[in-house]
Amino acid sequence: MIFVTGAGAEHRVTWAQLDHRSNRVARGLTGLGISHGDIVVIGLPNSIEHVVIAFGAWKAGACVLPLRSDLPEWERGRVLDVTRPAVVVASWPDREGQRVIAARTLEDPAISTEPVPDRTPDPARAIATSGSTGVPKVICIKGSGTFSLAGTEYDSAREMGHRAGQIQLVPAPLYHTNGALITFTALLQRQVVILLEHFVAELVLSLIERYRVNTLTATTIMLQRMARCADVHRRDLNSVESLLHGGAPLPDWLARFWIDRLGAGRFYVAYGSSENAGSCLATGEELLARPGTVGRPVNSELRILDDAGGQVAPGVVGTIHFRRPGQTEPVFRYLGDTRPATTADLFTSVGDMGWVDDDGYLYLADRRVDLIISGGVNVYPAEVEAALTEHPAVADAVVVGLPDPEWGKRVHAVIELSDPAAAPSAAELRSYCRERLAAHKVPKTIEFVVALPRTAAGKIRRGDMARQRNGFNS
Repeated sequence: MIFVTGAGAEHRVTWAQLDHRSNRVARGLTGLGISHGDIVVIGLPNSIEHVVIAFGAWKAGACVLPLRSDLPEWERGRVLDVTRPAVVVASWPDREGQRVIAARTLEDPAISTEPVPDRTPDPARAIATSGSTGVPKVICIKGSGTFSLAGTEYDSAREMGHRAGQIQLVPAPLYHTNGALITFTALLQRQVVILLEHFVAELVLSLIERYRVNTLTATTIMLQRMARCADVHRRDLNSVESLLHGGAPLPDWLARFWIDRLGAGRFYVAYGSSENAGSCLATGEELLARPGTVGRPVNSELRILDDAGGQVAPGVVGTIHFRRPGQTEPVFRYLGDTRPATTADLFTSVGDMGWVDDDGYLYLADRRVDLIISGGVNVYPAEVEAALTEHPAVADAVVVGLPDPEWGKRVHAVIELSDPAAAPSAAELRSYCRERLAAHKVPKTIEFVVALPRTAAGKIRRGDMARQRNGFNS
């Protein structure tokens, strides 16, 4: 495994070193009284230490919950109150009733590196996904072994032909489902993992060339920033066998860019949820034939249901539900008060909306909580954002609904420019949108910002952005 800092410095760990160091961590944790099923929170940034602690916790039989290392005290406190972990490995201050230790404490050279007795964890991992809705939601993935550790990512990896010995580049944070699943799936498959401290577009392209990277994953904003690197067309990307997109809707223009750059057989789009209930995968060929699709289910069943729980016809938007084949109980459990929408026959949804075509291909509409009802008509932010980001002057865009006395909610766009010195006017962008969207979807107000407040995982807290902009009228 190779860890690369944002400045390009590299640190390496071999399989033997990872095994020995994680044995020491496992012994350190058991010495603290950690037992089977306890939750161990890892509040560390992307690093070799983060991976070592995770494997050590699993060897001790614990459930690993990664959190952002820079979470504000109030926010992390809410998550810790819900999860009540046995120990927190972080550089945070001590908290009343909570044991917080530094990573180096568990790697004390005085601790033996001999293996601990087998304590296969169940559940093995948990994930906190409270950022977008504001309500703490912590999901524990049930099951032991590779299913709990890697989940539906294992299904997609098999479909894409991933195998031992490949070089996998991970630019995503380990506290996010995407970064964690990709990293640990690759390690379990005996791939060489290149883990980035944080995403830098130019650095990713350089590492692909230098290490002849075979597989990598990227969010929409990562793909946009790499596509707009001045030298992207001069880079040698021939080693890439699979570039996997996930985490947010993908504009058609951006999918076409990477399909043209790599070839349709080397570009994929995946869709799933932190709950591990199911997933879809689309190849580049399928994207060309069905623009906008996220594919068909992989080792899972899919239903689109209306508000009454009835299955809707192809082409009709409803709430997306998944179920694993042969499932007899939920494959996850929630900590805290949040509960998912689950049918009597165990189809589960987390609020995403979409529709299927006659051949069973899934298309995303948006999250129900993000839906804008303007003048009584539904507007899906992802569709408006896709149109805006196709404009060459727009580096990134987020669309939210703001209170409006006439429309109820008006469509408001927040724009990050590629070059602030060459900014288009709001009127020009609205005209651009009118050529691509129905009139009710065109932003009524447009705001320009230096940078959008995306997390390292590429997420936006739309609710916060909307609340901060009440009264905006430009």
